Amino acid sequence: MQEIFKAPQKILDLINQVFEIEKKAALLKETNSINRNINRIKELIETVLFAQDPMNPLGFIYYNPIGEPYNETRTDCDASISGTSTENLEIIEVIKPIIFLKQGGIKHMVQKAIVIAEAKEN
Repeated sequence: MQEIFKAPQKILDLINQVFEIEKKAALLKETNSINRNINRIKELIETVLFAQDPMNPLGFIYYNPIGEPYNETRTDCDASISGTSTENLEIIEVIKPIIFLKQGGIKHMVQKAIVIAEAKEN
């Protein structure tokens, strides 16, 4: 089982809000200016906001597992299963992303994704 590292809840809340904005912006027709702002915020979160020591860079990154397979052995997601089948599951909605603390070249998970999975239709 992958260990979950602790991160301040305020940081997780900020990242989850950026993720929500990114999901909503994807539904808009004209997203260029919004996506540019989202990308700038993500860059700040990943590299600048939390960097106190240039020799030991620190940042947070998030990952959206939408469309990926899901099974009970997956340790980076907590899932609700939609439908009656539990075979051949696919992540159809991501409520919260996987968040990692990136320190140097090492990533530590600080938040599991909260997802909805459903049996993939053949």
